[in-house]
Amino acid sequence: MKCVLIDDEPKALEILKRYVERVPFLELEGEFRDPVRALERLTANPTDPISLDVNTPDLSGIQFLNALHNRPLVIFTTAYSEYAVRSYDYDAVDYLLKPIGFERFVRAANKALERHRQRVKMEEGRAADGAAAQAGSSDYIMVKSGTGYHKLQLDDILYVEAAGNYVVFITEKANVMSLTSTKELGLLLPAGQFFRTRKSYIVNFRHVSKIERDQVKVHGKIIPIGETYREAFLKAIQVGSR
Repeated sequence: MKCVLIDDEPKALEILKRYVERVPFLELEGEFRDPVRALERLTANPTDPISLDVNTPDLSGIQFLNALHNRPLVIFTTAYSEYAVRSYDYDAVDYLLKPIGFERFVRAANKALERHRQRVKMEEGRAADGAAAQAGSSDYIMVKSGTGYHKLQLDDILYVEAAGNYVVFITEKANVMSLTSTKELGLLLPAGQFFRTRKSYIVNFRHVSKIERDQVKVHGKIIPIGETYREAFLKAIQVGSR
């Protein structure tokens, strides 16, 4: 996790910096004595988590958080225990009283890591739901290839073939290679139209011209049907073709 340290006390900032360097899963993205400068940095480039001193000049830690549109994971640091209750209002990861020992800092960092992982899982889940919704409601998909995206009409895709860590979308006009897993394809391609014949092949049923026990023909291309997929494939196309 990339993190940012904000504290107007140079000594406290130096101690926290050394602590970060000793924690393997933390990477120091920036350190600030001036919270206003930190606000500019985090507004442009959001970072999780941040270590934030509650009592900083010009802009307090609470005011700092209120000014951020996307609130990061925050670990409050302060010499005053009376602010602890308010930290719960901001869903703080932890509240550390100065002087802060390394063991206590590591406990807070581990809490932040767990929160970070939960956020990542939620974001991945929302992305998967979005892909599934797109596949179910659109007649096209957006496929990332290199630094750009290709808009592929579902009906134009003949079949998809895995090639190492990549997959290749085969169409009549062009082949598009993408760094996408076959698992992700299951979310992108509608199940009623696309069927897996092997681990490395997914065919568009609308372009299948002939089906035999061990193979199918798609636009003149012979594609094998794997033994482990045969029964499910034959059953699926009977349902899908009705």
